[in-house]
This record gives sequence, structure tokens and C-alpha cells, in this order.
Amino acid sequence: MKTASRALVIAAFLGVASSASAADIENGLKLSKQWCAACHVVSSDQKSASVDVPTFGDIAHRKTEKKPLAAFLAEPHGKMPNMSLSRSEIDDIVVYIRSLGPAGNEPAAPRKPPDLPKNG
Repeated sequence: MKTASRALVIAAFLGVASSASAADIENGLKLSKQWCAACHVVSSDQKSASVDVPTFGDIAHRKTEKKPLAAFLAEPHGKMPNMSLSRSEIDDIVVYIRSLGPAGNEPAAPRKPPDLPKNG
């Protein structure tokens, strides 16, 4: 029984890992132009956007985030239309945004405060 459970956990992990690596930069660009370009500059050939929001290039160069980008895209934010993006579409947009930044510029995870010494 334990072997079957381990096999399921490993298969689930490999499925998640392969879906994350299967994210499509080109589809991310296409989706970004469709859903995000009304407000954000999403590519270098874009002519106009709102001045009040960061460009995708700016977002890609951030070293820290309050919330992971995929989680942020899964929720409505600002005056966004209800996009109802699928998980794979979100992954595609995230990998596209990350492709605009320097290599290895994955944002640092928020730091956990140090544990306080226990009394007693």
C-alpha cells in the first residue's frame, strides 16, 4: 500500500513539474497582448498603455514580490476584466514575463522571521 501511495505522489509531482516546464512563452505573449496590453506595455512593439501601471519588463526585473506572480494573476486586481485564465494560461503569461528579465531573476521568496527563543 505504501508503495502505491509513493508512486502516486511521485507521479503527481512529475506531472506538476512537467506542466510548469511546458509553459509556452509565445502563447504567453499572445495572451498578454489580448488581456493585458490595454493597460500594461507587454512588448517592445506596443505603442501605448496606461502610465499608472508597470510594464511587463519592469515586473520581470523585480527581485522580490509580495505575492507570487501566478497567484497574483489568478485573482482580479485593479480595474482588470474578469479574465478567468486557466492554470496553463497563467503559467504561459508568467514564463513570458520572466523571459523579459535577466536570466536567473526569479524573485526571492519572502523571508520568514527568525524563531524567537522559547522561555522555559
